[in-house]
Amino acid sequence: MIDVMTDLETMSTSSNAALVSIGACFFDPLNGDIGASFEISVDLTTSAKLCEMDAETVLWWLERSDEARRKLLAHDVLPLAEALGEFDQWVSQIEDIDTRTVWGNGATFDNTILRNAYKACGMQAPWQFRNDRDVRTVVDLGRRLFNFDPKKEIPFEGTRHSALDDAIHQAKYVSAIIQKLNRN
Repeated sequence: MIDVMTDLETMSTSSNAALVSIGACFFDPLNGDIGASFEISVDLTTSAKLCEMDAETVLWWLERSDEARRKLLAHDVLPLAEALGEFDQWVSQIEDIDTRTVWGNGATFDNTILRNAYKACGMQAPWQFRNDRDVRTVVDLGRRLFNFDPKKEIPFEGTRHSALDDAIHQAKYVSAIIQKLNRN
């Protein structure tokens, strides 16, 4: 598998948002297989020193489920740079950096925020910019071409706003749409 679905939980919607968790999974969009997964909690104190927080997002988090908020308060957190280093090691299972395809939910959200966090820590993102992929574009194609919205039709498993559970769900519905495109 060379495709990586990411999801971030953040304390802002800006491109320099402070991270609180990173979730990811390997997947094959042509057959829907989900591979190894990754989840790490980021120390908000270190993340907020290098990245941005905004009141609207913090208030939004206060309205989420108890289970989702508990995930934000994990005790086993790593400083931002260490968490990014762990993600780098995990994604490096795909040995050739030129083949790593990294998906995020929105052309300017997950991948951009993650790349900016690497930059803020003086680190290089572990994928090539040309291999960024956007979940929302694929979802829009599914809706327009097939009147198919797997984002709503595929049951969600796990905790909404858990970075890993969201990443796996996104990988499932992107795969469902790509498989429909492939058949047509």
